[in-house]
Amino acid sequence: MSHHSAGAAVPRLVHAEGNEDAARTDGGAADPLIGQALWRLEDARSRAVEWSARIRNLDWAPAPGLSSAGDPLYHLAAIELDWLGSEVRGDDFPGGWEEWFPVDVRDEQGRLSEVRGETRERHLARLSWVRSGLLATLRVMTVADFREPRVLPAYTVTPEWVLHHLALHEAHHAGQIAFLGHLHRAANS
Repeated sequence: MSHHSAGAAVPRLVHAEGNEDAARTDGGAADPLIGQALWRLEDARSRAVEWSARIRNLDWAPAPGLSSAGDPLYHLAAIELDWLGSEVRGDDFPGGWEEWFPVDVRDEQGRLSEVRGETRERHLARLSWVRSGLLATLRVMTVADFREPRVLPAYTVTPEWVLHHLALHEAHHAGQIAFLGHLHRAANS
């Protein structure tokens, strides 16, 4: 399926319902460089949301101890919040984050925490809440801010690299969710 119309100079993406800004190829940012990075991130998100919508039961896991589709949805939001608050905004987390993240992102064995009993709407609202903070922060940045290194004890990173990493991370877990959906349909048909 093609995501762009014939003859269009810039591809128009098909995005999750309710995300009107996602169809903008400039990502809604003041600078086109930042807008393109946001556009790629929104495209990756649309795939994770699309694949999760094909799964009736987000709590279903293929076996005990393995992830359900809800687990990576929670993980995506938590990791995005961490990169936004720690690296991009310099330990400035949006107020109210504790309400959205009652469970640590990983369990004692280092696996994604099991997040069961939440509705699809709650997962999507959490993802949207974090993304709105990220977009609000990055859309107003200058390219100089976007490329300004954040020197942390373990590494140095720029917001530009953070968006690159988040898009790859989102694409990885979208594939995981798609695979879990295939397993779910096979087990329940």
